[in-house]
Amino acid sequence: MTAASGGAQTARPTRLPRSARRKQLLAAAQQIFVAHGYHAAAMDDIAERAGVSKPVLYQHFPGKLELYLALLDTHCDAIIAKVRDAMLATADNKERVKGAVRAYFDFMDHESEAFRLVFESDLRNDPQVRQRVERVEQGCIAAVTDTIISDTNLAGDSARLLASGLVGAAGQSAQFWLASGRRTPKAEAEALVAALIWRGIASFPLQGGASGGTTAEIG
Repeated sequence: MTAASGGAQTARPTRLPRSARRKQLLAAAQQIFVAHGYHAAAMDDIAERAGVSKPVLYQHFPGKLELYLALLDTHCDAIIAKVRDAMLATADNKERVKGAVRAYFDFMDHESEAFRLVFESDLRNDPQVRQRVERVEQGCIAAVTDTIISDTNLAGDSARLLASGLVGAAGQSAQFWLASGRRTPKAEAEALVAALIWRGIASFPLQGGASGGTTAEIG
């Protein structure tokens, strides 16, 4: 059917597979949420940024909160996976510590500024958002705890306490580094934090060490 004479013909959004469209909408939403925060962001702005109509946006996400939570899930899963991968990538515990620290610094330093959604959300009081933010900390602690238990003589509760210290130091240091304007070069900052953590964790006896406690070498 052709448009009536003199009438404007409206261009329709390009049809994409559902998974591709969802990815496009999430990318647009992330830009809006990062720039304006949750409360000031509007679904109109997100639809416009994605180049789709609001009905198309609502076909994929019932509302703004569902869209925000989907983004949070994506980035929360990503940081947990990065820490877990650092633990599994090598049997060298010093390198594992470096990898865990690097995971946090990379996340904070990424050009997408996705860290703002996880660590600087203006919706932290919402139970669903708070649950996801807490899941990041607990997921990263669990990944490190498993490694500590397998490599040392520490019991579960002690290993979790030690893992929380490692995760807390890495996360807080990365946030401080970013908030301070990256005044220390990233590689140097990572090395400093990793050295601090390693000098503490390396003093714990390795599994199968001598009765007096065989400690990991501090390099």
